[in-house]
Amino acid sequence: MGQQRAEGLIPFTIDLTFEEARRRAEVLTALGPDWDPMAALQDEEAAYALLYSGLDDEQRRVHDMLVAAGVLPGEGPGRAAAP
Repeated sequence: MGQQRAEGLIPFTIDLTFEEARRRAEVLTALGPDWDPMAALQDEEAAYALLYSGLDDEQRRVHDMLVAAGVLPGEGPGRAAAP
């Protein structure tokens, strides 16, 4: 019975590789020719450092606890929070 249903179906395929390449090209076009990824990364690092620069002792303790638990990203490369 399942094969009878499948016989009437028309296969639908899409090349996701092509679509991903197109999407990436559109993102780069939207960023424009003046986008500097290194400057953006440096600005992000500076903002992150400023965000946690003025913590008092209790705030620092809570921050360290959240980093250890993987809720907040720690310092260093790969700053994404743990899944």
